[in-house]
Amino acid sequence: MDLSHIFLFLAVISSLLVLARTWRPSAPHRGWRIAALVVLAITGMGWLSWRGAAGYIGGSAWFVLLFLPAIGLRKMNDLAAQRNYRSARKLGVALQILHPTSEMRSQLQFLRQLESQANHRNVFSSVPIGYESARPRRHSQLRSAPAVLILILLNAIVFLFEISVGDWNDPEVLHRVGALDAYSVLVQHEYWRLFTALFLHGGFVHLLFNLFALYVLGPPLERSIGTMRFVVCYLISGLASGAGVVGLNLIGLVQPAELIGASGSIMGIVGAWAGFLMRHRHAPHARQRLGNIAMIVVIQIAFDLSTPQVSMAAHLCGLVAGFLVGLILAPQPGSLTPGQVRG
Repeated sequence: MDLSHIFLFLAVISSLLVLARTWRPSAPHRGWRIAALVVLAITGMGWLSWRGAAGYIGGSAWFVLLFLPAIGLRKMNDLAAQRNYRSARKLGVALQILHPTSEMRSQLQFLRQLESQANHRNVFSSVPIGYESARPRRHSQLRSAPAVLILILLNAIVFLFEISVGDWNDPEVLHRVGALDAYSVLVQHEYWRLFTALFLHGGFVHLLFNLFALYVLGPPLERSIGTMRFVVCYLISGLASGAGVVGLNLIGLVQPAELIGASGSIMGIVGAWAGFLMRHRHAPHARQRLGNIAMIVVIQIAFDLSTPQVSMAAHLCGLVAGFLVGLILAPQPGSLTPGQVRG
């Protein structure tokens, strides 16, 4: 998998999404619009002047101007929600170097006021307006999602095993350790490959992106539907992803190729989220989150179409399987505790 291509895709698509979400005359996000335009400009200049490294150039701009500020602002909100105004202000001062906007200056001024009041023992009795949606317990994301933690560790351990066996780019090595291909399943009846292929990856970048997606998408779903349901959803989606590709290969709709990676299961998580939210579509913010899921699917399809090494069929099969499992396994709307529907 070409790392430069991935970074190029991230830089362009992420910037366009930021512009789409903030490009309204009344939207108070002028700083993000400017940052997105700068990333696109830098990426474009890199493409025109040094095409081979355009992905790394654009990806670096995306990381510094969009990704780091977004993560930092979320952490700053978490600190403010915990009433740790001093640390939140210090982080905001550092972020202002990367994101020097009027919105950031206003937030810093507000944090200074809160810090001053806290120093005089006149702290507000409730969380300040603007920080209600922060999640002060984000640090315990994996502690409340044991299945996600185990799956991340299991994928990492299997990858270390791959390295010990041989070159992860060698098809023979991958086949020997359990990669999926239609011939082995249909002719040699090696059905176990449907399972083993879920934990194999074609390089560190492939592994990193899948584990990052699992870390971001998995814990909220596991907390919402329960650990056992989550494991069932993950495995069924992955198995259905591989089986779907084998079936499509059998009828000639896809070309024969080795299949590895957890992305079928990851897309199953996306589909399960959609199924879960469809069952609970009257819950607060459910429709907005369904829109976010639709955006994830569109981005994934665009990436698949632009990347020959990626199996769009596997992703779509996992997505559909996850959606059906999510519909079936989602708790009844009346059985959820308050606040359980969260993303």
